[in-house]
Order: sequence, then structure tokens, then C-alpha cells
Amino acid sequence: MGSLSIWHWIVVIAVVLLLFGRGKISDLMGDVAQGIKAFKKGMKEDESAAEKPAEPVKTIDHNASPAPTAARSDVGSKAV
Repeated sequence: MGSLSIWHWIVVIAVVLLLFGRGKISDLMGDVAQGIKAFKKGMKEDESAAEKPAEPVKTIDHNASPAPTAARSDVGSKAV
């Protein structure tokens, strides 16, 4: 009772072919193949993104003195 014989599988395949037809099954297999190709392409893009070296993190050093600037206009205008 637990296993299916070859005749059961033949009947199941015949019913599936009658319900869906050859055209729909081949279209379905084509869609599955396109999905697999898109998945592989996405995985390849993820790998190429992971292989790129990461940009160094830019940090701010709060203890460093500010860089000198060209002629500042507010230096000479202070009133004492």
C-alpha cells in the first residue's frame, strides 16, 4: 500500500499531460530555466560585489588642529 507501481506513475503522467498539455508544460519548464539563470546571475553579481575591496572608513580626528586657510576676512575686523 505504501509504494506506487510503474502503472500508477504512467496514469499520473497521462492525467497531467491531459490537463496541462505539452505546450503549457514546455512553457513552464522554460520559465523555470529563466528563473534559474536569473538566480545564478544574481549570485554572480553578489560575489563580484563581495570581491571588491571595501573603501576605508573616513573618520574625523577631533584632536587634530584645524588646517590653515587662505586669507580669513574676520581676523582683522575684531574690535577690542
